[in-house]
Amino acid sequence: MPGCDVLIRGALVADGGGTEPFAANVAVGGDRIVAVGSKLDCDATEVIDATGLVLAPGFIDVHTHDDTYVIRAPEMLPKLSQGVTTVIVGNCGISAAPVRLKTDPSDPMNLLGDAEVFRYPTFSAYVEAVQTARPAVNVAALVGHTALRNNHMDRLDRAATSSEIEAMRCDLREALQCGALGLSTGLAYLSANAATTEEILALAEPLAEAGALYTTHLRSEGAAILDAMDEAFRIGRECAVPVIISHLKCAGVHNWGRSGEVLEALDLARATQAVSCDCYPYAAGSSTLDLRQVDERVEITITWSQPYPETGGKALAEVAREWRVDQVEAARRLQPAGAIYHSISGDDMRRILRHPATMIGSDGLPNDPRPHPRLWGTFPRVLGRYVRDESLLPLSEAVHKMTGLPAARFGLGERGLIREGCFADLVLFDPKSVRDIATYDDPVQPSEGIVRVWINGVLSYGNGVPSECRAGRFVKRSATVTNQEPVALR
Repeated sequence: MPGCDVLIRGALVADGGGTEPFAANVAVGGDRIVAVGSKLDCDATEVIDATGLVLAPGFIDVHTHDDTYVIRAPEMLPKLSQGVTTVIVGNCGISAAPVRLKTDPSDPMNLLGDAEVFRYPTFSAYVEAVQTARPAVNVAALVGHTALRNNHMDRLDRAATSSEIEAMRCDLREALQCGALGLSTGLAYLSANAATTEEILALAEPLAEAGALYTTHLRSEGAAILDAMDEAFRIGRECAVPVIISHLKCAGVHNWGRSGEVLEALDLARATQAVSCDCYPYAAGSSTLDLRQVDERVEITITWSQPYPETGGKALAEVAREWRVDQVEAARRLQPAGAIYHSISGDDMRRILRHPATMIGSDGLPNDPRPHPRLWGTFPRVLGRYVRDESLLPLSEAVHKMTGLPAARFGLGERGLIREGCFADLVLFDPKSVRDIATYDDPVQPSEGIVRVWINGVLSYGNGVPSECRAGRFVKRSATVTNQEPVALR
């Protein structure tokens, strides 16, 4: 065959389609994979001996809050260092665009930063800003329902009027025309909880024509989770759009052990409509500090507090003891603040993680001074702990959940697979040593075992060091999302 830029020789290829890993050589030319084969050879500028290593498509982090971070810190080391080549932003109803603030950002939009970072009144302005920043990873974006509400409502603790909904639809249509993946909601948050199902149905109606999707942080992840799932399925069914449930979990001690019935409901819906979910591989979540989630049976760690920054890293129970108040009162005084909630059963998390409809998403919060370790460790944690150490998942399935499955679900054409003609987003890792290092006590630590990462054919990370070349792109929705799995080919 003709010459190529890079020849990766002797790798165990996990191709992203769920195929059993196979030994092969992979050739890269420009920004594409030009050939895959066991006897493949070419006159390459660079030849890499990948003996004993696994070559996979670059990981797609389907659930991030990197909206403003990709512009402020375009080197994106927390994600690049774990093999992530594409981040999907705009989750949980909060997005950097289109946003036109009237006051300081409301909770949870403040997870993306203060008022200064919301500079994108239109979605096209955000796309231009990402392209100008040239982040190290690819960026694809959802439009947040709470962001839309912020633009057109005088207050967020009520349902929207018909005229406000129509104004939100105009913003959403502009975003869809510019390549947005779809609409996200965060109905559990007080800034969106007053929205009726009819409000969401009206907003979701333009998605089908655009070939877009609907993702949701459910109205409840606790006792009312089945009702909240039914609401999400109804929106997808009536609007004829795919549904993705964000960070599916059974939250709260009273809810532990319900993953079986939750997944049964998911499967029942999957039989007649396009439904899937994402999950992070930890038994703790993280968000803003919410009084409704304070439970003295649950360990809660403060990640930041605007009035009391010195409490960052302390347990809420410890703060309450020091102040001689109960935990609810302590949480009230700390606000606005962030927290990590150890409120998930590890058994429930594992059951959801291995479900065939589940994709992997970090849900990391890059603006937290002491972030949840999932920001730095999600993908190597799956490969190290849950594939190699616990055998919860076979390698092929785990890689599929990180690559081919999300590419198919989110309409990221020609990504997520190691196939001739696909974009050369690739990660080379050592299956014997890959593991997460970040912990709750010391969360800002890159993982081990990620050998090299290419993005759009450019070597972007190698042996623990990012390259000076940032090759990420803004990735527009490129295909209608379906409920079909990628076809496994060799």
